[in-house]
Amino acid sequence: MSQVKENDTVKVHYTGKLTDGQVFDSSLEREPIEFTMGQGQLIPGFEKGLLNMKENEKKTITIPAEEAYGEPRQELIQEVEKSQLPEEIKPEVGMGLVSKSPDGREMNLVVKEVKEETIVVDGNHPLAGKDLVFDLEVVEIK
Repeated sequence: MSQVKENDTVKVHYTGKLTDGQVFDSSLEREPIEFTMGQGQLIPGFEKGLLNMKENEKKTITIPAEEAYGEPRQELIQEVEKSQLPEEIKPEVGMGLVSKSPDGREMNLVVKEVKEETIVVDGNHPLAGKDLVFDLEVVEIK
């Protein structure tokens, strides 16, 4: 029976949880994800955990933050003048915003604090700094 290796295209069902058991994502209610190993499409620890698994095999892995979304980076937290926001936006803590760089790249931000004239936004991935637990099931290896 074949095992998952670099450059294989695999279909995987997964449930991603925080170490306290809180589920943040799952493919169980939809199609399994399909991707090619070794192309950097997924976090490194996810791919590493799949290596050598067989079709229909299930396993639970724990991925340390450095093999997931890394540690939060202070330079991705910025204070922005409210006057720079579109007029119709009324910022609230926890609200998601999208910022466009001059070269057209988009960055997802979360409002962390609302002050009188400014807001504090965080561009770190919401799971940065967290160890993650994944229940994996290899559905198909091509």
